Amino acid sequence: QVQLVESGGGSVQPGGSLRLSCAASGSVSVANGMNWYRQASGKQREWVGRIMSGGSVYYDDSVKGRFTISRDNAKNTVYLQMNNLKPEDTAVYYCFTGIIWGQGTQVTVSS
Repeated sequence: QVQLVESGGGSVQPGGSLRLSCAASGSVSVANGMNWYRQASGKQREWVGRIMSGGSVYYDDSVKGRFTISRDNAKNTVYLQMNNLKPEDTAVYYCFTGIIWGQGTQVTVSS
């Protein structure tokens, strides 16, 4: 069974950090690339960034310089390191292969 499982979400104060994980299983290999998306309450899901098969990484301007995507092919896991978090980063975060979505993990940034 193909699965993507996100973890690492939680509640932090503005300026804090979190690291999200996206563990893949089944026929999915993170070495082929992965996207991160997020969806705030009442808003459309939006793209956050992606890591390509070759290792290049791209980010939305809203997170550039604060978020970092990386992966561990041996663990078949992709990470989203989020620093200097802002209240507007509050959302459910999802990883997405291009076909398969994970279940999401909630990130709340509030003082």
